[in-house]
Amino acid sequence: MIACRDAVPGDGCELAAMAKRSFTDTFGSLYRAEDLSAFLDQAFGADGLPSQIGDPDFAIRLAIDDGRIVGFAKVGPNALPIPDAENANAVELYQLYVLASHHGDGAGPVLMDWAIGQARARGAGTLALSVYVNNHRAKAFYARYGFVDVGRFDFAVGDHVDEDRMMVLAL
Repeated sequence: MIACRDAVPGDGCELAAMAKRSFTDTFGSLYRAEDLSAFLDQAFGADGLPSQIGDPDFAIRLAIDDGRIVGFAKVGPNALPIPDAENANAVELYQLYVLASHHGDGAGPVLMDWAIGQARARGAGTLALSVYVNNHRAKAFYARYGFVDVGRFDFAVGDHVDEDRMMVLAL
């Protein structure tokens, strides 16, 4: 049974390990080892995701199964160059990760509903995200919620640059 709760500082190490595992399981084969390592350190190392727990600019929600973190979502100030970003008062969904072993068990929809609620609570008119161009499963998931593609975004993993697609949901 999946339970959800807000992240607390003591979750930092376990959350970072789960995020690294999820990213590596999904995308690790696409990158040189040094590019993957640099990205994982930057995004999920001590100065990345764990340092954002408790930061008032960010909100992080955990999906827990049998006492272990199996997924999370993080929202915060929009940093994507979406069209009309200033007018949209956008909030960004930075990550929504669920371990592959828990795909289909309901964690993703619960985390997405939370993220949409967080954006609305922050007074946003738009929830924005970026998704790897070939992550068809994620793109279909977001489309079911009404997100629409609004353009390309270059996403760096170390020295490697991928094409992401920016998607937005009008709130």
